[in-house]
Amino acid sequence: MEYAAGKYDIIVVGAGHAGCEAGLAAARLGCRTLVLTLNLDYVALMPCNPAVGGPAKAHLVREVDALGGEIGLNTDRTSIQMRLLNTGKGPAVHALRAQADKLQYQNRMKWTLEKQQGLDLKQALVDKILVSKGKVCGVVTSTGARFEAGAVVLTTGTYLKGRIIIGDLSYPGAPNGQFPSVHLSESLAELGIKLGRFKTGTPARVDRSSIDFSRMSIQPGDLKLYNFSFVSDVTSREQIPCWLTYTNEMTHRIILDNLYRAPLYTGAIRGRGPRYCPSIETKVIRFSDKPAHQVFIEPEGRDTAEMYVQGMSTSLPEDVQLAMLRTMPGLERVEMMRPGYAIEYDFIIPNQLKWSLETKAVPGLFTAGQINGTSGYEEAAAQGIVAGINAAHYLRDLEPLVLSRTEAYTGVMIDDLVTKEIDEPYRMLTSRAEYRLLLRQDNADLRLTDKGYQIGLVSPERYRSMEQKKKLVDEEKERLERTVLPVTEEVKKILSELKTAEIPQQGSSLAGLLRRPEMVYKKLLRLPLEHPQLPEEVCEQVEIQVKYGGYIKKQEAQVERSRRLEEKKIPEELDYTKVGGLSAEAREKLEIIRPGSVGQASRIVSVTPADISVLLIYLEQYRRQKKKQI
Repeated sequence: MEYAAGKYDIIVVGAGHAGCEAGLAAARLGCRTLVLTLNLDYVALMPCNPAVGGPAKAHLVREVDALGGEIGLNTDRTSIQMRLLNTGKGPAVHALRAQADKLQYQNRMKWTLEKQQGLDLKQALVDKILVSKGKVCGVVTSTGARFEAGAVVLTTGTYLKGRIIIGDLSYPGAPNGQFPSVHLSESLAELGIKLGRFKTGTPARVDRSSIDFSRMSIQPGDLKLYNFSFVSDVTSREQIPCWLTYTNEMTHRIILDNLYRAPLYTGAIRGRGPRYCPSIETKVIRFSDKPAHQVFIEPEGRDTAEMYVQGMSTSLPEDVQLAMLRTMPGLERVEMMRPGYAIEYDFIIPNQLKWSLETKAVPGLFTAGQINGTSGYEEAAAQGIVAGINAAHYLRDLEPLVLSRTEAYTGVMIDDLVTKEIDEPYRMLTSRAEYRLLLRQDNADLRLTDKGYQIGLVSPERYRSMEQKKKLVDEEKERLERTVLPVTEEVKKILSELKTAEIPQQGSSLAGLLRRPEMVYKKLLRLPLEHPQLPEEVCEQVEIQVKYGGYIKKQEAQVERSRRLEEKKIPEELDYTKVGGLSAEAREKLEIIRPGSVGQASRIVSVTPADISVLLIYLEQYRRQKKKQI
């Protein structure tokens, strides 16, 4: 029997990384917000690797931070190791990666939600979405509690009809021994929302005391202090190392000999898994020519013996898991504390979403995270803050926040989800971003803080600080361009010591000198000139913008061409059946996705350049006809 349990502006279902960001954003924007979670002890749970960041994912974390989100700050405060990856490559692919203390991360995020004004956090299993007059109006829990709201954000992760698989064993379940959400899938289907089925997995956790680290290579964190958040208050960090070992021929032999017991190859697992994070079974078969695969042993926290075996995701039976682990250097006597497993779950086919992450079928119903077919904490958090902002905007009849591909990795991800056919769990990659030299992790604050401020999630103080940083960068770039270094004996000597060629007799601008491959901004400070004392983050921006200025201008020109197509809006009411000349497949896809611009239409699978030409001609005729009617 149902009973009235309360009224809210926004209800967020789920308190993983998407749910936390959605709930905090909605509450911070002044909406009375309820966050419902299956288990209060698992708020912001990291059911897989307790790590944040890495290639492309670090960009998402910093974009969430620039918009006023929490994942970056929480990671900084609970990190036990940080490293900057890809430093041997260009700045477009530099990526910060942190190993977090799993329990500390959960506890701090839970405390952040609990103390947030305007936000209630409750434990409940949601079974049903309520709709009235064609719009969402609340939810009903398994105990019959009916909560009313004008907007609902679903962030249910891998819990929808979750099924755990370990060898021959399978049972309804969810990460970390929790129970799944069964009836909510049925409620979504009744609302006309189509669901798909995906699979993901996790490796075993092993006992630190049973590992011989002397047989492994140490992987320490960076000595330099890094933080994800542009306003982080963390000034020091005691780091815990990770360790590297390798699989070998014996490991691979055990796996191959037991494939008949592997659910991935017996047909027990039907859902499609992530291509970019394959199981060890898949790696051994797909890369049969490789004699070894890297395996990282990573701590799950400061106060636990559990270690995460990165690179060994598996659903093989427990006895096989233990046998293959014990073939690797340092793990000969290892003890498993938790076995690896695979999990199958329902997800919403994301082309049913608007770019605001609102479902097309039910106004006021938003979705974010793995329910949208993505993988990863970072992808979830980025969707979560967008969904939370847009749920608040929906209630206030404001324009939704829609980030374009030209201004954020978050925009690339959401655009991909809505316009492309997602046939495996989506993972953000730097290669997915056409303008990645413009969308770097280091300049996320310069790109998005203004949007966060306009929305109301970024404080005036933080906004002014960003504006000051931008001003200092521009002033220093101008100084470097106009300052000519004279040819003197002292200058020649310093340039020789810096291992760079002499400058022309007429001199050289400091900017021209900085553009040399071997030069960095800090080396310029050795030259006998007056140099301003600038914050390190300003120096970093100056160096990147000067060194890569030519490439950046080229990408900005490409962005401008792309923007013209984005500015060509498509009326919501457009009837594609009347657009003569479109291919049947393009017409079908355009009717389903209903893009808001020609730019969005051009990225839809099966919509060809010829279809776009036809559409442009029709839109011009449509516009003229409408003008005549006025």
